[in-house]
Amino acid sequence: MSQRTVAILAFDDMEVLDYAGPYEVFNVAGELGEGAPFSVFSVGLTGGAAVGRGGFTVQPTYSLDDAPPADLLVVPGGAGTRPLLEDERLLAWLRDRAGEVELLLSVCTGALLLGAAGLLEHQSATTHHDAFDELAALSPTTTVVRGQRFVRSSERVVTSAGVSAGVDASLYVVQLLTDAETRDRAVTEMEWMWQS
Repeated sequence: MSQRTVAILAFDDMEVLDYAGPYEVFNVAGELGEGAPFSVFSVGLTGGAAVGRGGFTVQPTYSLDDAPPADLLVVPGGAGTRPLLEDERLLAWLRDRAGEVELLLSVCTGALLLGAAGLLEHQSATTHHDAFDELAALSPTTTVVRGQRFVRSSERVVTSAGVSAGVDASLYVVQLLTDAETRDRAVTEMEWMWQS
């Protein structure tokens, strides 16, 4: 089993669990899975710290300008996604990276950023329940799926519902890219009630 690198975007006013949940899943799976299947790093918009909800602070490993290629890219959500919907630099970076990664995972309103970047056109997707209408307006050709923890939007894109659903989606991706045993080891270590 080859190791895959996981990049997680960090930005101001991100939802804490949107970021930390997937980080924990891939980090734990990387520690417990045979052959250390995952290695995780963070990417900020700039070289500075990203301050999430409630003051949760991340010092990203890289910025958009110097981030190395990754196999997986995780895009969290939170109130901070709204000003970023107009950030052409970030949207162009997402489009570029989407063409390079094996898998793109959005958590919560991270799907709004994918929609604004044109990455959910003619696909099914989900997001936080308060943002269904926003996603539909941003990406009119997207079929917004309500009431599901996560959606396999395409072969290369997975979107999840709000906040804690990102953990379930990340565990799904772990199983998809490794095996059920690695997923189960992560679930046991995290004491998570996994839902498919």
